[in-house]
Amino acid sequence: MTVTIDSKLPDVGTTIFTIMSQLAGEHGAINLAQGFPSFEPPDELKRRIAHYIDVGANQYAPMPGVPALTEAIAAKVERLYGAAVNPGTEVTVCTGATEGLFSTIQAVVRPADEVIVFDPAYDAYEPAVTLAGGVTRHVPLAIANHGHEFEIDWNRLESAVTGKTRLIVLNFPHNPTGAILSVDDLERLAAIVRDTGVFLMSDEVYEHIVFGGETHRSLLCNDELRERSFVISSFGKTFHATGWKVGYCIAPPALTAEFRRVHQFTTFTVVTPIQCALADFMNESPGFADELSAFYERKRDTLCELLEGSRFRFAPARSTFFQVLDYSAVSDEADTDLSARWTREIGVASIPLSVFCEQPFTGQLLRFCFAKDDATLEQAALKLCAL
Repeated sequence: MTVTIDSKLPDVGTTIFTIMSQLAGEHGAINLAQGFPSFEPPDELKRRIAHYIDVGANQYAPMPGVPALTEAIAAKVERLYGAAVNPGTEVTVCTGATEGLFSTIQAVVRPADEVIVFDPAYDAYEPAVTLAGGVTRHVPLAIANHGHEFEIDWNRLESAVTGKTRLIVLNFPHNPTGAILSVDDLERLAAIVRDTGVFLMSDEVYEHIVFGGETHRSLLCNDELRERSFVISSFGKTFHATGWKVGYCIAPPALTAEFRRVHQFTTFTVVTPIQCALADFMNESPGFADELSAFYERKRDTLCELLEGSRFRFAPARSTFFQVLDYSAVSDEADTDLSARWTREIGVASIPLSVFCEQPFTGQLLRFCFAKDDATLEQAALKLCAL
C-alpha cells in the first residue's frame, strides 16, 4: 500500500533562501543571498547567556516572556516611538518574528477572509494565510525614481480593500526593496482602514536599520493605527544573531489575548537564558540599537562604492541590509535563471525579486545582502564588476 497525503500547501516548495544558500554551498559561492550577518553578536550579550545557563535559567520561561525582557521591550518602544505599552498585557516574546507572523495570522484570519500583502512580499505570509483558510490578495508596490525605488500605490490599496478584507500585512522597512514609510503614509493608511474591521500586521524586523538620516515610522507611532495593529520585530537582525530566533509581538490587550491563545500552542515559550540575557543587555547598552543604522549605512556605502563603474544600475538602499541591483545592462535572462547561473559560474549568490511577486513585475532586479565583512564585500564586488 502506498501512503499519500493531500497537501495543505500544494503550491509551496522549498524557500528561495534555502535553495540559494544550498546552491552557494555546493559551488563555494559567496552567499549574499540569505539575510544573515557574517559577524558575531556583542561579546557581553554572549557572556550573559553563558551566565544564565550556569546559574540555572534553563527551564520554561513564562508563556508571554520573561518579565524583565517584556519590560525592556516596552521601555524601548516608549523611548523610540513615544508609545506607552503595558509589558504584561501588550508584549509577547515569540520564537523569532516568523512565529509572531504565523501566530498573528492564525489568530485573526478565518476561512474565506481576505488578506492583503504588498508585492514583492516576504514569502512567509501567504502560506500562513492559506493554512488559516484565508485568501491572499496581492497589491504590487509602485516603482518610482526611474525604477530604483518602491512605494505603496495608495489607489490600488484602497481599491483592494473590500468587506471581505480581514488583514493588511505591512513590511516596512521593506524586505527586499528597502522602502520605508513616511508620516503621511501612516495617515493615508489610517484613512483607508478607518470605519472598517480590518486589522493590520506590521513586520518591522529592520526597524533599526534606516539610512540617510531618516526615521523608522512604526505603526505604534500612530494612535489610530495602533488600536488595530500587531507589530512584530526581532532581536536576530538587531543583535547579529539570526540563529537565536527570538522576536516579539506588540498589540493592544484584546488583540494580545487572542494572539496568545495561538502562541501558547504554537511554541508555548521561548528559550529562557537568551531572554534573560537580552533583558540585561537592552538595559545596560540601550545605545547599541541606535548605532545600527550608521553601522549598516557604512556597509551599504562600501558595497555601492565598490560597484561604481560596474554595469549595474542602482540607487543606494534606503533601509535594511540588502542592496537591489538592476542587471538589465548585463543580461536579459530571467532573474531566477540568472541568480542561479551566477551562483554556479561566478561564485556570488543573490535573491531574484520576482519570486516575491504573484505576477512578476519588478524587471531585472537581484537582491544582495551587505551584512558581511568588508573583505567578503570586496571579493563579491570584484566578481560582479568583471561582468
